[in-house]
Amino acid sequence: MAEEKKTKGAKSPAKGGGAAKPSAPKAAKPAKGGAAGELSPRGAVTEKRPTGPKEKPRLARHYEETVRPELMKKFDYKNVMEAPRVVKIVVNMGVGDALQDSKLLDAAMNELGQVTGQRASLRKAKKSISNFKLREGVPIGCAVTLRGSRMYEFYDRLINVAVPRIRDFRGLNPRSFDGRGNYNMGLTEQIIFPEINYDKVAKLRGMDVTIVTSARTDEEGRELLRLMNLPFRQR
Repeated sequence: MAEEKKTKGAKSPAKGGGAAKPSAPKAAKPAKGGAAGELSPRGAVTEKRPTGPKEKPRLARHYEETVRPELMKKFDYKNVMEAPRVVKIVVNMGVGDALQDSKLLDAAMNELGQVTGQRASLRKAKKSISNFKLREGVPIGCAVTLRGSRMYEFYDRLINVAVPRIRDFRGLNPRSFDGRGNYNMGLTEQIIFPEINYDKVAKLRGMDVTIVTSARTDEEGRELLRLMNLPFRQR
């Protein structure tokens, strides 16, 4: 009986009378997200992307290294959090003629997105005005709110590239503050930004730029923007 059990458990010899060949060990599959040059499970080469911290914009470093110490020294702040800073920048473009042609609003949103590097959002009428044939809730403009790195990058391009291209530019009005340290400026043409292709512009449009700061007074806001290189007109 013991011999019959052994013969049942034994494997049959390979064809041709030879001994069975041992099977080769399977290759281990590489893990996902391996180092550069390794094969993924599907056979594609994966690249290792750098995961280091993103470099701060130039004007963000300028504020921390130069502007904030100067403000603390001039206004005698005790804490760095008291020093005013730029909180956000709001860019608004009115498109009143979109009541007749809605495609003009799409073109304005596209141009505003090119200028700011962020997708624009619609702005609708808050009330109806019969003289202008305007109804409440109808889209009549677009706007973008910038914060963080995009805010500093747009501000850098605004003061160093766009504003100097204004025709007969002699400086910005230093009195265009709202009493709470926020600055407002109007641009008459969008083509002052190099991102806009003049040949593809259907109509010249202006835009309003509002620089919102954490300053409590206009004097603090004016000093902040002066140190941030905003080209004010000399009195």
